[in-house]
Amino acid sequence: MRPIRTEYDVAIIGAGHNGLVAACYLAGAGMSVLVLERNRQTGGATQSRRTFDGVDAKLSVYSYLVSLLPEKIASDLGLDLRLKPRRVASWTPAFSGGKLRELLIRNGPPDANRAAFFDLAGGEDHRGYLELQEMQARLAKVVWPSLTEPLVTREEMRGRLGRKSQAAWRALVEEPLGDIIERQVSDDLVRGLLFTDGKIGVSTFPHDPSLLQNRTFLYHFVGRGTGEWRVPVGGMGALVGQLEEAAHASGRVTIATGARVHTVSPGAKRSSLGFEIDGRPGEVDARYVLCNASAHTLGALVGNDTTPGASPLEGSVFKVNMLLERLPRVRSTRCSAEEAFAGTFHIDEGYGQMLTSFRESQAGDLPATPPGEIYCHTLTDPSILSADLGRRSFHTLTLFGLDMPYRLFERDNDAARAEALKRYLRGIDQFLDEPIEGCLATDRNGAPCIEAKTPVDLEREIHLPRGNIFHGDLTWPFVEDGGEAGLWGVETAHPNLLLCGSSARRGGCVSGIPGHNAAMKVLELARGG
Repeated sequence: MRPIRTEYDVAIIGAGHNGLVAACYLAGAGMSVLVLERNRQTGGATQSRRTFDGVDAKLSVYSYLVSLLPEKIASDLGLDLRLKPRRVASWTPAFSGGKLRELLIRNGPPDANRAAFFDLAGGEDHRGYLELQEMQARLAKVVWPSLTEPLVTREEMRGRLGRKSQAAWRALVEEPLGDIIERQVSDDLVRGLLFTDGKIGVSTFPHDPSLLQNRTFLYHFVGRGTGEWRVPVGGMGALVGQLEEAAHASGRVTIATGARVHTVSPGAKRSSLGFEIDGRPGEVDARYVLCNASAHTLGALVGNDTTPGASPLEGSVFKVNMLLERLPRVRSTRCSAEEAFAGTFHIDEGYGQMLTSFRESQAGDLPATPPGEIYCHTLTDPSILSADLGRRSFHTLTLFGLDMPYRLFERDNDAARAEALKRYLRGIDQFLDEPIEGCLATDRNGAPCIEAKTPVDLEREIHLPRGNIFHGDLTWPFVEDGGEAGLWGVETAHPNLLLCGSSARRGGCVSGIPGHNAAMKVLELARGG
């Protein structure tokens, strides 16, 4: 690490991917940049590491797939980031009257899955599913390119859609998501498959009047203009590594880890940051300060709560990482284990099941059959495994659980985590011909290679307030107030103090977009704009 000077053009709090994106852009514009990271490892929620003792498998510990990272950012920064498509989109099984019902959706032409839909739910649901996909595509075509541009008003965004696309706007932006799902399809399993993306990481339900479900759904289908989620080759850490390499190559970026910022004092022309590294205090002045941590954290550092989104909202996810000696056999008449696990394997995510689990979680109870989804990184990208583990057909599995709000783990995190994990494993096993625990690899001490993380763990490990992976509720990609049009969505009450992480408008979901937008705002300010 380069010695820390007393003055920089820009100081960035947090070396997650957004902070590093901003650093690379600003260094490329000739500015000196200091990045202060509280943890010993950069990357935040996008880091990879060898999770299990003595086992050479590098897992994406927190986040795991990429959809919203624009090719523009990779191109601008010269990143050699490879994202691989999955051959299977999803497998959704459920039991009804003791009989297995299942829907396997392969990636490919929209009508390629006609037979699977017809066998499960009939032609009407297939047509309804395709029509909803077309609505999503119409909206994505307009929203996606706008995410790296200054904000526009709701009316201007809507005006960018053609006359035929106004129905899509009403259904996906103005009315509760449950309305369009229930109009388009009738089968409970298909409805659940569609609604899942509306509740990833948040506590909500189909007819939530706040439309939080719509906003969350939107960010899950606009990515790349197609909504396809891809596998980062080398794991999430590969993205961080590429950004770090670009930052260091610029010769203008200093990254300090183990650096805990404790105060930010905004000024009209320069601001100061007080921090500590290994017990040694430090202070630095910067013309601009960017915060990749949450708005709540920034408010505390400044000593007030005037920053947007400063009140923390609880997160609602449960993450499980596993390493298997082999894939378990699945109970299916339509697909092999390799197909079932290659895409998103939906567990207990029927529409009715998720309504029940939401109500249980809001009542303060762990859901009896918690919804979640699994995917196997190594079926698409085996590079995260050592050559030996690859030859022996080991595989990683990631489970992302829903309806697990922070409040359920506050009192006794360890006990609640153990019980939640038990329920998730039971949920997986119902669709297998053998218990998944019997397929787990073991570490050098003979312990099974499985770990679980609650919202409380996410708060402790990567400093997400109340475990919220988005730092707060996701925002619409437009503004209601015409006075805010033309802003970048990163501004705070202090002109030279900006958000560059998930708390910014259009933040969240591993995109790099708030990092890009904060850098554009700095360059605009530097030009006197």
